[in-house]
Amino acid sequence: MKKETKIAVISDVHGNIWALKAVLNDIKNREIEKTVNLGDCLYGPLDPAGTADILMNLNMPTVSGNEDRIIYDKANQQSSPTLDFVRKSLESAQKKWLEELPFSTRVFDDYFLFHGTPESDMEYLLLDVEKDRISLRSTDGVASKLRSVESKVILCGHDHTPNTALLPDGSLIINPGSVGLQAYTDDSPYPHVIETGSPHARYSVISECGDGYLVENIAVPYEWEAASETARRNSRDDWAEWLKTGKAMP
Repeated sequence: MKKETKIAVISDVHGNIWALKAVLNDIKNREIEKTVNLGDCLYGPLDPAGTADILMNLNMPTVSGNEDRIIYDKANQQSSPTLDFVRKSLESAQKKWLEELPFSTRVFDDYFLFHGTPESDMEYLLLDVEKDRISLRSTDGVASKLRSVESKVILCGHDHTPNTALLPDGSLIINPGSVGLQAYTDDSPYPHVIETGSPHARYSVISECGDGYLVENIAVPYEWEAASETARRNSRDDWAEWLKTGKAMP
């Protein structure tokens, strides 16, 4: 890859068309020609169909996330008002696009993309969730989950937390954070809270430099009040607060 080449990395858009448009505009203003998407594209009480139209037209390298899979998986009997809303909002071609996304892929010679870990779209790679705290996973713990991967740059999403890690073998791991949702609560593997502290849409830019790779974690302002009000109209007061504040707890 040429030294001047820059790659934008987006993840976890979650149907937030306002955040996506702001991030794509920022990418354009930076004259970045290559973008990859790490999944969880459409799920959420926002605008899944509009978001799908944008992402499908861009035709960027994209992998599937766990909350992409639950939308189309016929074996999944899970149901909720938000999931039903998303499924009803999407056209058959949009669901087919989701279904055809790969679990993982290698692009630009040596960039390896997946959503959670190489083996699971439900597991965080860089964060370790315990009963009473969240911490960075140990270097050995991260390396053990990447034994099947041989790439210089490894890109993951899922935990919505911008992060960069360097392994002893020189592999660089980058999580760009979330474009569309800056806070949430989850029950697996233990109840926990993720929050970035502000509502800005997040993404990363990677470029080669003399000593390796330059990684920029970028926070972009957007119309989060509009996104928040849409979530509230779609009966998700929790999402409304997460979107507006970037915090999951008062």
